[in-house]
Amino acid sequence: MERTAVRRRLTWQVGTVTEVREETATARTIVLDLPDWPGHLAGQHLDVRLTAPDGYRASRSYSIASAWTGSTVELTVEQVPDGEVSPYLVEVLEVGDPLEVRGPVGGWFVWRPETAGSIQLIGGGSGVVPLMAMLREHAHASSTAPARLLYSVRRPTSVIYPADLKKLAMSDDVDLTFVYTREAPPGEPRVGRIDAELLAAKAFAPADDLTTYVCGPTPFVETVADLLVAAGHDPARVRTERFGPTGGPQ
Repeated sequence: MERTAVRRRLTWQVGTVTEVREETATARTIVLDLPDWPGHLAGQHLDVRLTAPDGYRASRSYSIASAWTGSTVELTVEQVPDGEVSPYLVEVLEVGDPLEVRGPVGGWFVWRPETAGSIQLIGGGSGVVPLMAMLREHAHASSTAPARLLYSVRRPTSVIYPADLKKLAMSDDVDLTFVYTREAPPGEPRVGRIDAELLAAKAFAPADDLTTYVCGPTPFVETVADLLVAAGHDPARVRTERFGPTGGPQ
């Protein structure tokens, strides 16, 4: 069920930062103007490379947060403690700065508007980023495919894109459920992780015609994928994207 990346010959290009938006205390969205960008599919990622004055280079992969509309590309970066790349992107990078990227990368963990069936999205923490790209593509394409998002976060202040998510959830075709693991907002009685009971109540049933996308830290993804398969979901239609020390894009 792990994503198999489809790589082609990619070249580095330099984009220009046109906007930055603070999403949470540790996460930021970066909007890039990339004149030579070939376009991308919802769920793909790109590589970012930084070069120090002494010539040292460091690169990391980040999921693309935006649908491709023929204009700019957005990525949302959550700062990793002691990271080489994310602290610069979150704390230092400014509008007008250049940023070296290449992509798009990935061909398994993607959603296309012509894909048949419902869309089940399950994200943990910043794993919501490529899922947000799918929801934005869903809206941009005026898709009527039923979509559900289960979004697991520690507390309300950890939610990325709160306003955008709630706006998208106003659609008759999109359902949004927040799952709080540490602290819930007033009026929300449940605090805990995604489990079999919650999936049975809030996710599409195994008998439904659907494709499921799960993204987040490796332990989260493995647990949710195991729960889905145990509940009877077809493993071939459960697509996963993992990030962090033992995963892929961050």
